[in-house]
Amino acid sequence: MRFFVFAFIILFGPTALGQKKLAFADKSYEEEIRTVLLYPRLNDSRDPLRPAVAAIQNQNLLLEFDDLQGQRSNYYVKIIHCNYDWTKSSLMDLDFLMDYNEFPINEYDASSSTSVPYIHYYFQVPPVKLPGNYLLVAYRESDENDLLLTKRFMIFDNQVNLITDSQSQGLGNLSTSNQQLNFKINYSRLDVINPMESIQASIRQNQRWDNVRMKVAPSFIREDRRELEYRFFDQDNQFKAGNEFRFVDFRSLNFPGRNTGKLDRSKRPFHLSVLTDKSREHEVYSQYPDFNGNYIIENLDNRDGATSGDYVFVTFTLASTLPVTGNVHLLGALNNWDHSSESKMNFVSNKNIYEKTLFLKQGWYDYQYWVEGKSEDSFALEGSHFQTENLYEVFIYYRPFRPNADLLVGYFQLPVNSR
Repeated sequence: MRFFVFAFIILFGPTALGQKKLAFADKSYEEEIRTVLLYPRLNDSRDPLRPAVAAIQNQNLLLEFDDLQGQRSNYYVKIIHCNYDWTKSSLMDLDFLMDYNEFPINEYDASSSTSVPYIHYYFQVPPVKLPGNYLLVAYRESDENDLLLTKRFMIFDNQVNLITDSQSQGLGNLSTSNQQLNFKINYSRLDVINPMESIQASIRQNQRWDNVRMKVAPSFIREDRRELEYRFFDQDNQFKAGNEFRFVDFRSLNFPGRNTGKLDRSKRPFHLSVLTDKSREHEVYSQYPDFNGNYIIENLDNRDGATSGDYVFVTFTLASTLPVTGNVHLLGALNNWDHSSESKMNFVSNKNIYEKTLFLKQGWYDYQYWVEGKSEDSFALEGSHFQTENLYEVFIYYRPFRPNADLLVGYFQLPVNSR
């Protein structure tokens, strides 16, 4: 265990992630808090892949995370109601909660037969009274400033109808690298005087918050039909389709799966090298299944991945003869689509490679390489094809006179090129 702590600090620095300032985003505030999942519990093995969204009539969201300290602590949760743009709303706690806004995390299990001991925590998110955006905040003891993690979730109450048309995607796009979404919203069940002011639309691709489109303006307003029409003819309002995600499968450490390279078992935790990647910018589109940037925790060497899955140092490598103009980031749900220095890859000039090491729990992980710069194409290393399978979510918010807060009155999933 001493070696693990030493190696962990060498690779990742101090265990605390700087000053703990509350962020209205998906974030872990300590290095020991890992593999944070929030999803609707439907008793299916693929539940963790689902968006953290639930109907107000069926609030079944479950929070799970690991604490690598290896001993149980007293953790609590509070909930914050947010506006459509993820700023704190003006609502008081009792406006949207039935109980006092502090909930203990009482369910936990210790890891079993792992080289890295951890405590796996479970928490059933309490029901709320109003639809909308919410931020779940977990903290230590009763000190709300001693933050552990924050996670966004949404509760909806569909009071509007969505209508799509046959020209919503595909070859009709202005660009072969883009995907176009056309739809209408009927708000006849809402008491709306000025829909441009009181109704907001957001669109999200593959559960990503880093490129979400907020405050999307309708193309047409048809007040006689009480409809808002969204048709995105210009490329600025379309989404880059991207490419199918790269992936690595180390659900088994006895028989590592696809795209795994060398597994160094000489030290614990083990160190896995992913097969070296290359740019896909000029490659033709290739169809294969992926999880749209998400990951699945699973241990094929044992029955229960939640508490028997081991943690492994995983090194991702991208071949590049010259440094790419702009910063290269390793992105996916594996790091909350983080665009900070924590996801930035390092260029190793004597090997002509970009490299990044993460500490991950056994499972199947999707990922991609993202280029960031003032004038750079973010998909320069991946390519972008309109044939790519993606999941889009449409969020419709309405702000009534009372309560004076944004309510989520419409939630719809729009799969594109679903297989």
